[in-house]
Amino acid sequence: MKKKILLYKKIPEQEFQRLAERFDVTYFPIVNDSNRHAFFTALAEAEGIIGSSAAMGADILNKAVKLKAASTISVGTDQFDLAYLAGRGIPLMHTPDVLNETTADTLFTLIMCTARRAIEMSKMVTEGRWTKSIGEQSYGTDVHGKTLGIIGMGRIGYALAKRGHFGFNMKIQYTNRRRNINAEQDLNATYLEMEVLLKTSDFICVMTPLTEHTERLIGAKEFALMKKSAIFINGSRGKVIDEKALINALATGSIRAAGLDVFEVEPLPIDSPLCTLDNAVLFPHIGSATTETRLKMVSCAVDNLIRALEGDISCHCANRHLLDAQDAYTSSAE
Repeated sequence: MKKKILLYKKIPEQEFQRLAERFDVTYFPIVNDSNRHAFFTALAEAEGIIGSSAAMGADILNKAVKLKAASTISVGTDQFDLAYLAGRGIPLMHTPDVLNETTADTLFTLIMCTARRAIEMSKMVTEGRWTKSIGEQSYGTDVHGKTLGIIGMGRIGYALAKRGHFGFNMKIQYTNRRRNINAEQDLNATYLEMEVLLKTSDFICVMTPLTEHTERLIGAKEFALMKKSAIFINGSRGKVIDEKALINALATGSIRAAGLDVFEVEPLPIDSPLCTLDNAVLFPHIGSATTETRLKMVSCAVDNLIRALEGDISCHCANRHLLDAQDAYTSSAE
């Protein structure tokens, strides 16, 4: 008999068929008041779940009494309670690596757009305000040769640093929980304490996961440390920064500009003050949104679920460290 799984995200047909060949699949493209009861009924029978962009906290997964594995079509895992899953012995699989380069492309696009005021200048043309050669008030700033400070030198941070170092001769500096020796050796990157990085970087990019330690990591104090000419980029999670503090820094000219792909509330409400600021470039969370990369992410997530339900969590398990700790604790208790 096939294991039952619950799919809560539309995926390409070929990947759906891969799941259907191995499992009894129940599919919910969206969960709302009209189908919530049916969703929870299916969840109660599911041994595996796969999807993205939906909160799967303990209050929901408590109903998944037969759950053996979860697979998210994302790198980020903040929609889940990792400790809760580990406490039940449930691995959470995710999709690192496949989106590193694409997301770094997006972040560097934000760097270029903010530095050269690309969106603002495009509007000048399309709104009929380009009637003569632009003056100094419309000038941008150079990217090449500047200092790029990266908060969170993981896989994506490293990919971004490569673009800055090799493509634009930028000086790379970073702060991270651990030293990144590859970045230091390959890119001549300099490890700094965050306060020094904030004070000395021309472009500051945040690429940390959202955890209890990183929520509101960047607030009024941190923006005040930055140069007035600094450009701030956030491609991690919206709640890593204090959005009100950022809005104030942009509105008062405390920093030059910001490029954002993530927000505290998504989709960003149209009445957000960010939408009124010419020095804010706003993307609708498109970091990995290319046809090729999104397909790779789905394929990776499907592979992850198949392997996890076969007992193999050796690759791409986001809570492996917690599961190992749980096993060690159980063994010692015995």
